[in-house]
Amino acid sequence: MSLIQLNIKGISYSQTQSGAYALVLSEIEGSRTLPIIIGAFEAQSIAIALEKEIRPPRPLTHDLFKTFSDRFAIQIKEVIIHKLVDGVFFSSLVCEKDGDEEVIDTRTSDAIAIAVRFQAPIYTYENILDKAGVYLKVEEELDLNNPSEQEEEVSAAIETILDTDNPAPYAKLSMQDLNEKLNKAVTDENYELAAKIRDEISKRS
Repeated sequence: MSLIQLNIKGISYSQTQSGAYALVLSEIEGSRTLPIIIGAFEAQSIAIALEKEIRPPRPLTHDLFKTFSDRFAIQIKEVIIHKLVDGVFFSSLVCEKDGDEEVIDTRTSDAIAIAVRFQAPIYTYENILDKAGVYLKVEEELDLNNPSEQEEEVSAAIETILDTDNPAPYAKLSMQDLNEKLNKAVTDENYELAAKIRDEISKRS
């Protein structure tokens, strides 16, 4: 069965499951989407990896995995979402070291957080895309059928996950003050605050 490559379309807070997020993947050569419910930690980890301007002062778990793999010359070749049972996705990491390939079972949310850090491709099978709409009831919640939502950039999705809908009271601060607050927020590992301050800086650049 042929593999279908996916990319990350966006992340949205789940209105149906408290504390959960919906990660939306879309096929590169097609219009279908694959929504996956993930936890808050994994959602934040994916968002931070996608947002190049925020650098955690200490490595997150998936950053540690990347450093460990690099140190021992282990490459992540690809991620394959290979099964869907009762709304739960099953995935594998395809790894390589010294020409030897190994397949490791993993949660889909962790697999994607790792794939982003390795810039590894994400794949699934045709039957997974066929089943997803049946088993997951988040299409209406994310308004995936709305073309404008489909074209939304990942940066907008990151703003959603980090709760930047409410305007932050930073408009009157100078650029120097904003940069100082940004550095402190990152040092304190307060990534939600850092994202809000970064957005205010971006508006002025």
